[in-house]
Amino acid sequence: MVASALIAGCGGGGGGGGGGFAALGATATGTGTGTGTATGTSTAPATQSSATTPVPNEVIDSSGAIAADAYKATAAAFAKDAGIAYRYGNPAAVDNTGIPTLFQRADQTMSAYHAGTWQVGGPLLADAGLYSTNQAHIGFVPDNISVRMGVGDLQISAVDHNTFAQAPQLPWQEAAAWDGSAGRTNYNVSTYKTAGLTNGEPVAVARCGGRTGFCAESVVAFQNGLIGTAGTNTANNRSSVKLPANKVPTGIAMTNNSEYALVTVWDTTALKGQVAVISLAGLCNNCNPYDSAKNGSYDAWYDWWHEWMGVYPGLPNMGNIAFMKVLGYVDLPGMNAPTEIAVTTGFDQFGTSLPEKNGEFMGQTYSPLTDAAKRASFTGSGSNANRYAKAGVAVVISKSEKKAAFIDLKPLFTYVNSVYFGTGPTEFTNLGQADNQWPYTFANKPQQTPTVISTVALDDRPTAVRTTLFGSVHRAWIATESGSLRIYGLGNVPTGTVAADVAEKGRVAIGKNPTSLAISKIDPENTSIEPLNQQVLVASRGDRKIQWVRFASDGNSGSVVRNLQDSRIVDPIAVEDADNFASNNMVLSIADYAGKKVSNYRYGSVIFANRGGSWSCQPPGGCAVQPTNGVNIEFGGSFAMEGKPFQIRTANVP
Repeated sequence: MVASALIAGCGGGGGGGGGGFAALGATATGTGTGTGTATGTSTAPATQSSATTPVPNEVIDSSGAIAADAYKATAAAFAKDAGIAYRYGNPAAVDNTGIPTLFQRADQTMSAYHAGTWQVGGPLLADAGLYSTNQAHIGFVPDNISVRMGVGDLQISAVDHNTFAQAPQLPWQEAAAWDGSAGRTNYNVSTYKTAGLTNGEPVAVARCGGRTGFCAESVVAFQNGLIGTAGTNTANNRSSVKLPANKVPTGIAMTNNSEYALVTVWDTTALKGQVAVISLAGLCNNCNPYDSAKNGSYDAWYDWWHEWMGVYPGLPNMGNIAFMKVLGYVDLPGMNAPTEIAVTTGFDQFGTSLPEKNGEFMGQTYSPLTDAAKRASFTGSGSNANRYAKAGVAVVISKSEKKAAFIDLKPLFTYVNSVYFGTGPTEFTNLGQADNQWPYTFANKPQQTPTVISTVALDDRPTAVRTTLFGSVHRAWIATESGSLRIYGLGNVPTGTVAADVAEKGRVAIGKNPTSLAISKIDPENTSIEPLNQQVLVASRGDRKIQWVRFASDGNSGSVVRNLQDSRIVDPIAVEDADNFASNNMVLSIADYAGKKVSNYRYGSVIFANRGGSWSCQPPGGCAVQPTNGVNIEFGGSFAMEGKPFQIRTANVP
């Protein structure tokens, strides 16, 4: 199943990026073979930068109570070296004994077409083909916070003019734009500094995921409590909210279709852990959520990838977030120091696609929702009754407390959906930040507040968490410090998870200190290559390697099916798989913290969409990986960061 009209041409396009770049006036405050040659065959060992500053990995005392001074000091340092050490430990020693230096192709320029390089395929053709790129937002600890804010942009991969670019590089659309720093500081984020909202210091970066074309923007949590969007050249709505000063963000996740952002916080006044729930709404690019007419730098509302022609927080959208509001906080009984969060609604993003419209997103067709007939189509046996999420579950871990909490989001979805699709008044037209404006806060409508299903004690420190996105089997995966991936049942997430569903199903042995879990992102027409929703990539910081863990069909067991080690990898703190759209690329990216770089590796063939003629990398074989000593993975290249990267989120976007 492919939503062809919806995602055709995704990837940033050849233009875009112009016009209307103005931050919102106020921030809401919330209670093949290729043509290259081998250039990477040297055996010089990787080098490691200075070690991170260790922090006592305890904010609790021997009795399990919060140690107030340590708690507050650690909360204040989450975006710095010391906070990274608390969350992810310290780098492993670099020992490349027995570790290969994988093959690397030569860089070739895009010459007259635009800036940038390519490595696979060729020769360059005048026809751009089915152009697409994967774009990434990188969270990093800057070398100089006065120069870089810690959120940057990179092009991870690109199909363009009969070539494939597998080296991370600045997006060509931004490389020479604005003040010359574009890419190194995300444009949206720079506007927050100009507006005096934050100087940077990101704590966490989140993006929805699973299907190509939906996750246009990331949402970033900053040390000072600002939560704001990071965009690309063609999807750059600026929206932000500010948490109170005593609510320090520590992790962030987004629901499947960008309905909500969930932020773990440490309350440094009450010394307790919470989850902030932030309602999100997508809109056309550079459009004002409070005014549908053209107004100054804002455009009049228009059909942007068939997005809603209205502002509907809490409903599925295309991810170009124009509105945010903090609805309230969920207490975490028995958990005071949450460190990471993952979330799923169990809902497939392609479920929002209209077959009668060649797969386009439903929003524009069914706007406005003040039309009673359109609202009715989302209820009962209506044509859209199954085109939105009705429940969800979030999983929160606490490293120091060795616990995991499971949160039921069904009360939230049930209430909000009842307002949009009920027969009562269209209250959702009263948009605003007050408690009694839409979307209502928990203080105003407490019946929508998510509840904690259960809290699980673990026998080891949890270091990373991820969930399945959709499908028939719903699981949470929790990695622990000594090298274990725990599998937890979630029941049938789309209808609601209950306490009896939350049980450990199995364990998989993985590398030491696994600091990142990434969903395997596969072309939906080629799931036989790598199984969609049945595989995660693990960054083992303690063993300096990446592992692919593939799960059985029942989701209750799994095994490591592939390992990546390369002498260039210094400190793999995070990993992310790239979207495969129209053309398979099989590229992953590593945020190398102590190595101060982002590195790409390709682990399968590049297969362009079938175009025939002089096009390279054609099906079925495409352009294969060049093995090194039997290892069927090649090095795509690295991009040197102006700081230490610790999070990376990628997507193929409009």
